[in-house]
Amino acid sequence: MTATPLLRHLVAAFVLFTCNALQAGTPLRVKLPAGSDHASGRLLVSLLPADAAEKAAKDGVVREVSVSPFGGANGALIGMDVPDIAPGVPFAVDVETQAWPAGLSSLPAGEYYLQAVLDTARDNNYGGSGDDISSAPVKVALGKGGDLPLLVLDQLSPEPGDMWAVPPQASDAFRAQVEAAKPHVRELDLVSTKLSAFWGRPIHMRGWVVLPPGYDDNRNARYPVVYWTHGFGGNLRYALRSAVETRTAMAQGKTPPMIWVMLDESSATGTHEFADSVNNGPWGAALTEELIPQVERDYRADGTAKSRFLTGHSSGGWAALWLQVRYPKLFGGSWPTAPDSSDFRDFTGADLYAPNANVYRRADGTQIPLVRHEGKVLASFEQFAKMEAVIGPYGGQMASFDWVFSPRSADGRPMPMFDRRTGTVDPQVAAYWREHYDIAHRIVSRWNELKPDLDGKIHLIVGTADTFHLEGAARKLEAAMQSVGAKTGFRFLPGRTHGDLFTIGDDRHALERTIAWEMYAIARPDAKIPADLPRPELEPGH
Repeated sequence: MTATPLLRHLVAAFVLFTCNALQAGTPLRVKLPAGSDHASGRLLVSLLPADAAEKAAKDGVVREVSVSPFGGANGALIGMDVPDIAPGVPFAVDVETQAWPAGLSSLPAGEYYLQAVLDTARDNNYGGSGDDISSAPVKVALGKGGDLPLLVLDQLSPEPGDMWAVPPQASDAFRAQVEAAKPHVRELDLVSTKLSAFWGRPIHMRGWVVLPPGYDDNRNARYPVVYWTHGFGGNLRYALRSAVETRTAMAQGKTPPMIWVMLDESSATGTHEFADSVNNGPWGAALTEELIPQVERDYRADGTAKSRFLTGHSSGGWAALWLQVRYPKLFGGSWPTAPDSSDFRDFTGADLYAPNANVYRRADGTQIPLVRHEGKVLASFEQFAKMEAVIGPYGGQMASFDWVFSPRSADGRPMPMFDRRTGTVDPQVAAYWREHYDIAHRIVSRWNELKPDLDGKIHLIVGTADTFHLEGAARKLEAAMQSVGAKTGFRFLPGRTHGDLFTIGDDRHALERTIAWEMYAIARPDAKIPADLPRPELEPGH
């Protein structure tokens, strides 16, 4: 049954009435200052117990109220779409319909800090873009029948500023690195014909090209090329920081001279993974048929598959792995680190193909954990997914997977792989994921076709204590590849997590150096590899 506009208004009125009755006072209201412009977006109201908020503040002064599924704070996050806010006119907030973990009426009595944020770009699920309008945090007592406050949206987020601007708190050493790298890092901005045709508007592919030492001095020299991309939450600014670090390592002689292309894979829907998708468009085709040929025309690349490599971490690791498997003739090797699930029989703990599959609960009813640290579960799959849904329908990690992997529904949006309320997996969607994007399935089912160009090119690295349990899918991928006789060479690093995977000894970037030299040894077999190259401890048998 389709709800009529009248019915929807009646339901909303009932919810507000219920909340008001529970509070026995004036409802929670929000407004823009008189004289400001009209605004719209996703309204988010965060509530945290006062003691927790004050403890989190560095000097005891609460400037921001942030609710997270990690750590179990007894707060709440309320979300609602706001099509238009007129300046100076307060409106009541629906504090029950869309809330995590539950509505305001479920909170225990006590003192709380409240803060409202209007996400005008609807991108806070991906970290935000600086377009938020916020209220100041307000301390209130809940459960005593008093009035709830009027939150005034009068604080604008600071402008992001120049990409090359160095934060005031940065060290002098980092400032020097940025200045030294700047002449050797070139902006990459290509309007894709393929993506623009898909979307009906200009679509840019962006990134940074990092040139090796000596590039400008020797006009005849050519170089191997590494295509790198970031994980979920990364963007062009983040890629620039990685570009500076990459250039610094080459300038110091810690890594070999190669051209690095730092690709931005962020979009309004999350990370597009450089995969062709019925929802996001032909990002894989645009990369391989437009951007890479353009880069290798503009810069002195070797221009051969043997000298063209891929790497990335997390979602960027999945992209690096996918591109190698999808275009095996084009690339000479991929070093994915802690990639997102490459075998959907272990989608961060859930088997999407099991009968009555559910991403929230195992068959025995126990919760499926998603995030861990030092052996402790910080958030379950259910907690993470439900909070993401409250923040908004676009840009979150789970929604991002749907935009890449799912078929398109009749309303033009991707079909969700699972029900956000119950965790129930849609078997039709899971089957589509399997046939189109399950990397293990693709390799096994097409091995005879892939073997001549793919065998021995995948160099996956992951920690055995990965924060998001991603080693599970990696083990299944390894077993699947071994079942068809493929060379694997996977490395499982004992005790390493998602965040410290690259650390060897006191060097937080040591594994990155090792990977770079492994690539260079393939492109330049006669090159002298440093004798002191860091080698990570490996799990026995690997």
